[in-house]
Formats: sequence, structure tokens, C-alpha cells
Amino acid sequence: MHAPVEFADIAADVLERVKRRAPRVHCITNTVAQAYTANILLAAGAVPSMTISPEEIAAFVGGADALLVNLGTFDAERRAAIAPALDAAAQGGKPWVLDPVFIERSPARARFAHNLVGRAPAVVRLNLHEFAALGGGDATGDAAARFASQHDTVVALTGATDVVSDGARSANIANGDALMGLVTGMGCAGSALIAAALAVERDRYLAAVAALVGLGVAGEIAAADARAPGRFAGSIIDALHELDRARLRARTRVS
Repeated sequence: MHAPVEFADIAADVLERVKRRAPRVHCITNTVAQAYTANILLAAGAVPSMTISPEEIAAFVGGADALLVNLGTFDAERRAAIAPALDAAAQGGKPWVLDPVFIERSPARARFAHNLVGRAPAVVRLNLHEFAALGGGDATGDAAARFASQHDTVVALTGATDVVSDGARSANIANGDALMGLVTGMGCAGSALIAAALAVERDRYLAAVAALVGLGVAGEIAAADARAPGRFAGSIIDALHELDRARLRARTRVS
């Protein structure tokens, strides 16, 4: 079991590697979140790409270090891009993150997400409603751990307190600020940050914890100076870019 200061150092180490190595993260993502996701990745030191063109998706994923598959925009073009993207990721041994946005609102989207879980995502990042729709049921107790173990993945369950589990290990992350829920694309960007962490950290559980701790601490720092969502949206990008070990050690709250 890691102590909070150890989690802070793990997060600092992972985020420092992202800045040093500048991993490429290809994102199939929500149209309303693309620019914000790209800016979060750039602030962290990663290099984003977003194409869904059938002529080039495999090449982009093949040249990337990690992949994000976000179902926020469930159109025909993105659905068609996902299969060749996952084929390219599997061929290259690239980790990928599933973000099953709004599957609780659409049976078709939920069925599609169920199938994607069978394609071995390294991490599934979702909220309580999405977790229930994906077959996890009520997210209380050890539900996230059981789902992670059953599907050989890491569950990153975000909310007032984030829960990360790989079935054997679990962490509760109490960092963040309520303003994060008032910025379009914040969850999508968090999933992309997890993908960037996976590109530099083989332990997918630690990668997910590091990314969510980093984003949560950046949110707290940003909220201290920007008490409205418009300013906050830009301030968290700045805070993530300037995040360092000292700030992480001072603020990380993980149990």
C-alpha cells in the first residue's frame, strides 16, 4: 500500500516522463472536446493527433504511443475508424483507453461499448452512470475491482472521489474541484491524459492513478485563482503545465 507522499512521487515521476519523452497520443474523441483535449495533452508535454480519416487512421495509430477511444460523438465516421485503430494498436502493442461517454443514454452506444471491452483496453475511464450501463451495476463496495478483474483492465471511475482499480489494487483519489464538472470535455481530456501516462508507464494502474492525481491537483490549483468556469478552463491548463513534485506532495490525497 502506497502512502499519499508515495503516490505524489509516482505521479510526479510519470508526468515528468511525459514531458521528457513527449509521447504521441491519438484521440478518436468527442467533437466538442477535441480542442480542449489537445490543449490538455500539450500542456502535459504530450503530442496529440485527432484524424478519423479511413485512409490514414491506421498509420496515425501505428505511429502513436497510445490511443484514446471516446464515444462522445457516436457518428458513423468515428465508429468506422475505431476498428482499424484498435487493429493498429494491437499490432503495435500500443495501450488504449476506452471512454464510454453517455452509454447510459443510448442502448446502441452501450452495446458498442460492451464489444469494445472485449478488445482489451488498458484502462476504462468512466463515471458512475456509465459504469452501471457497462454492466458493473452499482459502483459501491468492490464493484470496480470485480469489473477490472473480470475484464483484465483497469477501471478509472471518476466522480467526487475517483476510484482506480486493477482488481488487486485500489486507490481512492480525493483531489479535484467542483469547477471541473462545469467545463465541457474535462472528462474526455482526463482520459487522454491517462493515455499519455500509459505511453510512459508500463504499470497501467499506476499510470491511471498518476494522471488523475495530476489533473485533480491542477484543478485545485486553478480553482484557487479562478472561481468561475470560463477562467478555470484556461487556468487548469496552465496549472497542469506548471505542475511539479512539490505541489503534488503538498496536495495529493490518495487512500
